Amino acid sequence: MPKFVTIGYGDQDGYDRTEDDVKARAHEHDVRLASMGAVIGIAGSPVHVRNAGGRGVETLPGAFMRAGLPIAGFALIDAADLEEAVQLAAMTPCAVAGGVVEVWPLLEN
Repeated sequence: MPKFVTIGYGDQDGYDRTEDDVKARAHEHDVRLASMGAVIGIAGSPVHVRNAGGRGVETLPGAFMRAGLPIAGFALIDAADLEEAVQLAAMTPCAVAGGVVEVWPLLEN
């Protein structure tokens, strides 16, 4: 089955403004996704890594990309196709609490 990476963007203010029953349903949805084999996690502090030409590893704290909302979490999900992956992502906490979720198909090497 195809795999998809989701990246959830959102902030505490958007989460706090969302009705409790909507948040509860979204968290229940995450539990269902996990029971289906999804790997779900809250984003920690990033480090970006470079190794130009294989000459040595260089690391810098912080994100490489910038967005209007901070990255809140990630998931690796299985879905039949992009449409199903979008439907699964649409019920997650970031999607329902004023944030946004990107869905990235993982292409086989």
